Amino acid sequence: MVIDKLENSNLYTGFGDKIRKALQYLKQNNFIEIKDGRYEIDGEDIYASVMRYKTKSVANGKWESHKKYIDVQFIAEGTERIGYSNINNMVIKESYSEEKDIQFLKGKGDFFTAEKNTFAILFPQDVHMPGISNEADRQSAVIKVVVKVKAE
Repeated sequence: MVIDKLENSNLYTGFGDKIRKALQYLKQNNFIEIKDGRYEIDGEDIYASVMRYKTKSVANGKWESHKKYIDVQFIAEGTERIGYSNINNMVIKESYSEEKDIQFLKGKGDFFTAEKNTFAILFPQDVHMPGISNEADRQSAVIKVVVKVKAE
């Protein structure tokens, strides 16, 4: 897992051409002006989902992981906490869905705060719980972009 500010994205070009393209896409677009939805960057190999939502409490969050895709999660506006843990520290709660490329898990993890212009690269072994409020009962509005990068 990597957590950094978009201004430092050039440090991660060695992660391969697909990650480089994903980070370049994030740098080149103003997501405050882009509507929610799915946007192809390189067919099924790299695509982005733009979404607006309110954060939720940890009690309403779910631990998730993916097998086919690496997530590059970017906060375009707002602040949220994201939970993370290694998949070996979790147990399966809901079986893997091949169609949706997601499985839900249970266990414990740590959290980091992702503010505006923060991105996180989450690999298949990185279980995560996105969209969590900074304060127990206080929701905040977030504009997030999740770029899906096909894992090789």
